[in-house]
Amino acid sequence: MIGQAPGGTQALSLDGAAIPMTADGDFLIAFDRDAGPSARLVATFADGRLVERMVVVAPGSWRLEHVNAPYRGSAASDADFERRRPAELAQIDAARAMQIDANGWKQSFRWPVTGRLSGFFGSQRIYQGKPGTYHSGTDIAVPAGTPFVAPADGIVVLAATSPFTLEGHLLIVDHGMGLTSAFLHCQRLDVKVGDRVMQGQALGTVGRTGRATGPHMHWGLKWRDARLDPAKLAGPIGG
Repeated sequence: MIGQAPGGTQALSLDGAAIPMTADGDFLIAFDRDAGPSARLVATFADGRLVERMVVVAPGSWRLEHVNAPYRGSAASDADFERRRPAELAQIDAARAMQIDANGWKQSFRWPVTGRLSGFFGSQRIYQGKPGTYHSGTDIAVPAGTPFVAPADGIVVLAATSPFTLEGHLLIVDHGMGLTSAFLHCQRLDVKVGDRVMQGQALGTVGRTGRATGPHMHWGLKWRDARLDPAKLAGPIGG
């Protein structure tokens, strides 16, 4: 949700957590797949007066997906995965913790690539019989080497030239206000950390690196710690 705080608001919070605003009072909030049924949005004025709104969060309906891919992705063994994974997660966490000045979050998002949807946000995943976490993005099946583009303006905060165990060649673009896009399983990356990218700019090509059964683009969106459904921002996919 993109909103505007009442004039004169000195601070804004969602369930007690501070929410940043632009100079004009614009702000962004979002909710995870497993968010509770409501949240409390509070604007605080200089004289201590509060304006409160309760935001209702409707429940979703989620699929069950069986995926014929190793639970540990490209790791050679459980031990190899346990050795490599902490450093990968540390890079991802550090990238998403950056405070980025970008205005892509205000734009109407577009799909990075169009094609057949092969994996759906929020689905419970079963990897070769072993339950995993729910699917945190949307998968679009297209041939390897297909270019993908930036869904909105932003700054590159992670570009994994060496493939991660699960994500493969991973690219993360920060759109500002804590909203980030992650592009997984890429074949090639054409941008580097620190690059400012524009909506529609080519970022690399689709591949099948990491934990993938075939070439596809996994597009994941996060606002802070909340995983978001890309279709809520980009609308129905074409192609």
